[in-house]
Amino acid sequence: MKKAIKYIFIVVLIVIFSISIFFICKDLKEDYEQEDIINEIQDISIKDEIQENKSKENNNNETDIDFTQLKKINTDIVGWLKIDKSNINYPIMQRKSNPNYYLRRNFYKEYSQWGTPFLARSCDMEKSDNLIVYGHHIRGNKMFGELENYRKKSYYEEHKNIKIYTLNDIKEYEIISVFQTIAYTGFRYYDYINMQDESEFNAFVSKCKELAFFDIKDTAKYGDKLLTLSTCDYTSKNSRLVVIAKQK
Repeated sequence: MKKAIKYIFIVVLIVIFSISIFFICKDLKEDYEQEDIINEIQDISIKDEIQENKSKENNNNETDIDFTQLKKINTDIVGWLKIDKSNINYPIMQRKSNPNYYLRRNFYKEYSQWGTPFLARSCDMEKSDNLIVYGHHIRGNKMFGELENYRKKSYYEEHKNIKIYTLNDIKEYEIISVFQTIAYTGFRYYDYINMQDESEFNAFVSKCKELAFFDIKDTAKYGDKLLTLSTCDYTSKNSRLVVIAKQK
């Protein structure tokens, strides 16, 4: 009887171990696949040097991102996000009819745990006071997992500038605050897209500075355009890590 119980116990352990290995391998396989897709899209986004020079002769507003080629694949692309010396080098998507569409989809509209960074539904890339871009917190500094590094002031000092390539130009931003809050019950930073007046703008900036992990002397004044990068934070339930930047 004891031998039978021991045998069953060993079999159960083997089954549990096998299932665990299966899911680990499955996650790793998907990570590799998604990384390959990101690398592929990044390659497509880079213009051929000859084509780029020719384009710039005809259009001074042309950017370094080949939106023509990218839009042939997916018309939902509205911009490109890049932070130098980091892994953040991704397309920005927006589908207003289904704002969370890219929460679990890649650039090819296929299911993906990584998702693709996307712009909030109420945002207009050219007109909004505050552009809010959401992205998943993926281990290994993938997607917006890189934002976790902004908890350290030393990292901020080396990565304080952000670029947004749009269909028309390049927007350059400088970070003014990095903080953590609780979605739904904490600071509702995602409600601030188009400010009603100077008072609302100042209240938003003031709260962002108040919650900041560390002091940043640079701030924003009424009339400045803002950028918000938002991702999940796993230190507590419904926590969010938020990076706020102003356009230069």
